[in-house]
Amino acid sequence: MAQEKTYKPLSKIPTHVAVIMDGNGRWARARGLPRLAGHRAGTENLRRVITACVEFGIQYLTIYAFSTENWERPQEEVSGLMSIVEDVIDRELDELHRQGVQLRHIGRLERLNPQLQSKVLAAIEKTKNNTRLILAIAFNYGGRDEIACAIRHMISDGVKPEDVTDELIGKYLFTHGIPDPDIIVRTSGEMRISNFLIWQAAYAEWYVTPTLWPDFDKDELYKALVEYAQRERRYGRVLETSECVPDVGKTPAGR
Repeated sequence: MAQEKTYKPLSKIPTHVAVIMDGNGRWARARGLPRLAGHRAGTENLRRVITACVEFGIQYLTIYAFSTENWERPQEEVSGLMSIVEDVIDRELDELHRQGVQLRHIGRLERLNPQLQSKVLAAIEKTKNNTRLILAIAFNYGGRDEIACAIRHMISDGVKPEDVTDELIGKYLFTHGIPDPDIIVRTSGEMRISNFLIWQAAYAEWYVTPTLWPDFDKDELYKALVEYAQRERRYGRVLETSECVPDVGKTPAGR
């Protein structure tokens, strides 16, 4: 039996990792397979990444599964994705519950078919008391839509303009109760935010890897965590240690 790989402990672990799971289609195309085969491979990989997050001690994992813009894809692909999601819930829910994973949905449920809505709500209810890992699934989600919904709800609640604060807006977002992400990982090498957590990402670290999502394994996640541990999060401030570093010998081009 092969010995399980060990990983060097890190100086800090992010509380919340968010992932833009990109590259399923390219993964399938490179193998001469239909796009839906790539999406199925992506869901298989998600199971492995969830387990890795639990093992690394990450408390929150948010995944970008289906955006509000994804409805514009071919109907066959959209229908196939909905079927895949239903299958994943049926197949994986008991194991996720056993692992202590709590499921949350961020986005709008109402556009999903009634059967899928029921399964999502049942999964949320079944796992609501689990605390080992909070898995937030962004499905039928868009960052701009989220902010627009928050504004509409504040107006509906009669919130006065002078009472609007960052904290209050946060309470009206789909992610209320979930801390902002510490690091956002994007697979497949694309350098864009794609309407994902645009309010919550204000101070997040970014990690972009050329690895396609179905190939983003535990080793790849660890690389992202190593990178995160080496960064200094400033939140717009200047760290005192940086002010103590002399500029002697540095040319303008070398700074």
